[in-house]
Amino acid sequence: TDPSDPNRKTKTGAMVGAVAGAVIGHQISHKNGAYVGAALGALAGGGVGYYMDKQQRELEEELAREQAAHELEIQRMKDESLKLTLNNEVSFDFDSATIKHGFRDTLDKLANIIKKYDKTIVHVVGYTDSVGSEAYNQRLSERRARAVSDYLMSHGVRSDRLQIEGRGESDPRASNATEAGRQLNRRVEIYLKPIVEGQESRALESPAPSTPAETQDTPSSRYY
Repeated sequence: TDPSDPNRKTKTGAMVGAVAGAVIGHQISHKNGAYVGAALGALAGGGVGYYMDKQQRELEEELAREQAAHELEIQRMKDESLKLTLNNEVSFDFDSATIKHGFRDTLDKLANIIKKYDKTIVHVVGYTDSVGSEAYNQRLSERRARAVSDYLMSHGVRSDRLQIEGRGESDPRASNATEAGRQLNRRVEIYLKPIVEGQESRALESPAPSTPAETQDTPSSRYY
């Protein structure tokens, strides 16, 4: 059975969730009139955790080598989103928005899983360190986020699931005073936010900067 099937029963016998009646051109009804892409569907609230558990386990299995090499990190957030952090040192050359050839295999595996678990909105967020002007870093972060998004789209991830954002040198993970800190700050983050029935607009909201307190404290939540 396809583990991404939203109608699959959980171990407790509860339904993972039925596909909402989204059709091409369907307009989600909420305040800002935001649109969740054609026929994406939604998860019933009670099945979201199970759906994201399955996706997380598959990501961890398929990307185990990258995690062990500190090329990629996976976190589970308290809102059930999954956050993947891509190390810029292995994904992009210095001062470049062209994805390194050696990192494409990783993105291929990631794209395949994202396609399989299609009841999510995919937010791609770029960051830089503080070297250089703020305006230049902003543009570079946007170009790198766009490059990752375009790659995922070229490998079958639907464009109406993808949202990109550049945050430049804002929200650093560590001090920019050291090379080790600057390396941590140069990154692309991918958030997989579940589309929940009746709360579809929340999947479209821009991810807030995360802190360790916002990750789940559960055995299935791993941070590498």
